[in-house]
Amino acid sequence: MSVSAHDIGLDGLDSLAGVDALCLFVAEDDRPLSGTAGYVDWRLCGALSRVLQQGFFQGAKADWLLLPSDGRMPFPRIFAVGLGRRKTLDAGSLAEALADAARVLTKAKVESVALEIPGGDRVDEAAQAAALREHFLPGFKGKNVAVLADKALAKLVATPRKS
Repeated sequence: MSVSAHDIGLDGLDSLAGVDALCLFVAEDDRPLSGTAGYVDWRLCGALSRVLQQGFFQGAKADWLLLPSDGRMPFPRIFAVGLGRRKTLDAGSLAEALADAARVLTKAKVESVALEIPGGDRVDEAAQAAALREHFLPGFKGKNVAVLADKALAKLVATPRKS
């Protein structure tokens, strides 16, 4: 499995050619949406915000939503995962969310996924990278993982391509 790192932002999203799906982690208290979720919402003309406002998806723990990108991004599917409250996110709940995401994405037969690892005040970059390596990568049966990250996290998660 190969793991690559990409910048957070529209340029980073546009660089994801060949990715089957994007996995967004959204917390109940992420309003307005920030990071990759905010960029995706902007590119989808507010579609994710509308779903949140309507209460169909709230970002509650273990809440899931599947949206089409409608050709506005280089990947066809967007999986949104609820985290619960961002201010209560810690290394344990992050590990649980990543393991659950790996299971669902594998069940959906995703071969190549992009994601931004959620963080916060209580989850530093080392814990984010460890959660990816220990809880997401072992459970995800696809071939490629593209991590949308800042430079510090990118150094911790990028690994050379293995054949």
